[in-house]
Amino acid sequence: MNDSITPLGSRVLIEVLEEEGVTASGLVIPDTAKEKEQKGVVVAVGDDDETITVKVGEKVLFPKYTGTEISQTGHEYLIIDATELLAVLGRSAG
Repeated sequence: MNDSITPLGSRVLIEVLEEEGVTASGLVIPDTAKEKEQKGVVVAVGDDDETITVKVGEKVLFPKYTGTEISQTGHEYLIIDATELLAVLGRSAG
């Protein structure tokens, strides 16, 4: 978890999940051939309670080429507006 970055307003801080570097058949995918991952885990939320509907710890899906990328202590983070999130993964409906 990251304690030194706190998003403001309706933004959320997401730790980007790393793509597997090996295919199902065992072939290694070089870093240059990997696509940018679009899944991550929410590690911090801003203070806009009306706009933000996700919680810390939830896995989310976000669009490509969005937000601000940050690298810190070997982890990749993304600060994104909560309204740009596409879906919450694994949350039961209802």
